[in-house]
Amino acid sequence: MTTKFTYEPHERVQERLAEGPVVTHAPRRPPRSHRMQRINAAIGLRITQSVGTMWAAYAFMALTLVSLPAAIMSGNAIIIVAWIAQTFLQLVLLPIIIVGQNIQAKASDARSLATYKDAGAILDEAARIQKHLEAQDRAMTHILDQVMKLQKQVSGEVDELAAVSKPKK
Repeated sequence: MTTKFTYEPHERVQERLAEGPVVTHAPRRPPRSHRMQRINAAIGLRITQSVGTMWAAYAFMALTLVSLPAAIMSGNAIIIVAWIAQTFLQLVLLPIIIVGQNIQAKASDARSLATYKDAGAILDEAARIQKHLEAQDRAMTHILDQVMKLQKQVSGEVDELAAVSKPKK
C-alpha cells in the first residue's frame, strides 16, 4: 500500500561543489597549453595589469600633452581633431576603460560568489526538506500500519458479532 521513494541527488550538485564559483580575478591556465602560449598569456596579463591603472592614464595624458602645442600651432582643424581622436582619446581612454572593466569584473565576481553561496544554501535546505519528508514518510507508514492492524481487528470483531447475532435455524 505504501510507496517507497529513494532520493537520488542530481549529479550536477557534486560537480558544482567541487568546482566552486567562477571568478575573473583568477586567470586559469588553458588546458594542455603550450609553453609559448603560457608565456604570452603571462606577458599579456602583466601588461594589461600595468596599463589598466589610473596612473597609466595620467602618464599617457602627460605624453599626449607633448604634441598638443604642435597640433594647435598648425592651425589646421583636421590636425587638431586628429590629435584629439588619435592621440588624446585613444591613449587616455584605454587605461580608464580597463580600470572600469576591472571594477565591473570585481563586482561580477562578488555577485558570482554570492550566487554560489546562495545556491549552496538552497541545496542544503533542499536536503533538509528531503530528510524531513523521509521522516514524515516513516511516520505515515507507521500510522498506516496501525490503521490496517485496527481494521483487521475491527473486521474480525464484526465477523464474530455477526456470527453470534445470527439466528440459528
